[in-house]
Amino acid sequence: MHRFFWLIFLLTIGVHSQVLNHKQELTQQDTLRGSNTEFRNWWNVLRYDIELEPNYSKKFIQGFNEIKFEVIADSKNQILQIDLQQPMQIDQAFLDGNKVKNVERSGHVYFLKFDKKLKQNKTYSLKLQFSGNPKIAVKPPWDGGWIFTQDDEKRPWMTMASQGLGASSWFPNKDYQGDEPDLGASLVLIVDKDLVGVSNGKLISKEKIKEKIAYKWEVKNPINNYNIAPYIGKYVEIKDSILGEQGLLELSYWVLDYNVEKAEKQFIQAKTMLKSFEHWFGPYPFYEDGYKLVEAPHLGMEHQSGIAYGNFFMDGYLGTDLSETGWGLKWDFIIIHESGHEWFGNNITTKDVADMWVHEGFTAYSESLYTQDLFGVEAGSDYVIGTRHRIQNDIPIIGIFGVNQEGSSDMYYKGANMIHTLRHWINDDTLFRKILRDMNLEFRHQTVTTQTIENFISQKSGINLNPFFNQYLRTTQIPTLEFQKEGDKLKYRYINNVEGFEMPLKIADSDIWIWPTKDWQEETLGFEIVDKFAIDRNFYIYTKSID
Repeated sequence: MHRFFWLIFLLTIGVHSQVLNHKQELTQQDTLRGSNTEFRNWWNVLRYDIELEPNYSKKFIQGFNEIKFEVIADSKNQILQIDLQQPMQIDQAFLDGNKVKNVERSGHVYFLKFDKKLKQNKTYSLKLQFSGNPKIAVKPPWDGGWIFTQDDEKRPWMTMASQGLGASSWFPNKDYQGDEPDLGASLVLIVDKDLVGVSNGKLISKEKIKEKIAYKWEVKNPINNYNIAPYIGKYVEIKDSILGEQGLLELSYWVLDYNVEKAEKQFIQAKTMLKSFEHWFGPYPFYEDGYKLVEAPHLGMEHQSGIAYGNFFMDGYLGTDLSETGWGLKWDFIIIHESGHEWFGNNITTKDVADMWVHEGFTAYSESLYTQDLFGVEAGSDYVIGTRHRIQNDIPIIGIFGVNQEGSSDMYYKGANMIHTLRHWINDDTLFRKILRDMNLEFRHQTVTTQTIENFISQKSGINLNPFFNQYLRTTQIPTLEFQKEGDKLKYRYINNVEGFEMPLKIADSDIWIWPTKDWQEETLGFEIVDKFAIDRNFYIYTKSID
């Protein structure tokens, strides 16, 4: 989400940006972070159990992460990579209770070499004690880091946002999106007694420790590292529930004590959203962990079962409509968009951030589906089409693999318009909805590649979509229909298209379809159709008349 926020910020103030967050030079550190290296590929994370104690005045944090992992392959060197970004540091490491003596640092990475050979198919426990002053976010969530701030009553308020920057900016872990802890995670927050610690999942225990209180939270399901989030402040809880597709789903909203009335009014939208998204995408993916919104001192983030909310209890995106159609002011952008990520991003997660369009494209389109459910089909189409003015076509949507490199911010609304176009090509909403639901069932709690998703949609739709995805995801070229009118005849062809791109198009205000290719074709359509010829607005293409 963070790159999108930054894009909107730049567009709002009128600053021209060529390529946002696009690295010009790639380093060994990028490869260590972004790929499944020989120091990562032989072990699988089963669980994280984290304990964290922040010091507000010193902007300092300390704690430990106990990593349960399984050896899944033979390792030639028995060296294990742990990610922790400077200036944070690992103070001590213990394997099954025995201190690890051989620990070496290389930039933002630690390499641990063990005295004994770790056996395949066996489970081990690695406890890592850590401390330091984490990177402070300057404009969260657009840039990642910790946030040490105050609420309106000058009381401490702390949290962090690490998408893009990485969870290794504050605690040691295997900071690779392709390996989530299969058995979930827990986070213990040790905070001053007049504050409350909130995190993902459900509250397991609350224990007094001297002059502080330890809040233990747990998720039962796999979770992205960047989704693990501490929130510390003067919080109170609002409880609710909804009867969903898998039974009773517990809802909870944690807000600052002076915002309870505003939250009770605004967060009603969560129920409408959940009903809509369960209809389109299938059951909420984390019933065991509940659904939660947590007020945050930044705009928002899709933290699994603990979504960060900072939209000031107003509709729209900070009170504005990103589509400029009016429909985006009818609902709270952060509640809707960030909750959409529970299905796309949190349930279905890409192994490599280069494929983040799977997270952001489908989630951006969820905004249109929600608008449709509230106000009708044309309103939903108005909204997604209205977002086209935000598309830059600067670089391809798919980024560079293996180096922690995302593609263009067009993954949001170009991605959404690509999906909208595909929906209208399929021309069967029952099938389209089934594809979305089956996708969330087939890849439930899994990490995937874009190719897996592309192949799945092709197979379920019965259409060879390879050229289609190549066109919209791997190039900046928008297919253009070149046409010429000759009385009651229409000549047409595709230009600016990749090899094999032959998507059929519906003529606006009719039931007539044409099947363009790169070669000129001619059809007799009648004087009235040819005279008013235009392509249905739901197809994201350009047209060019050569009359």
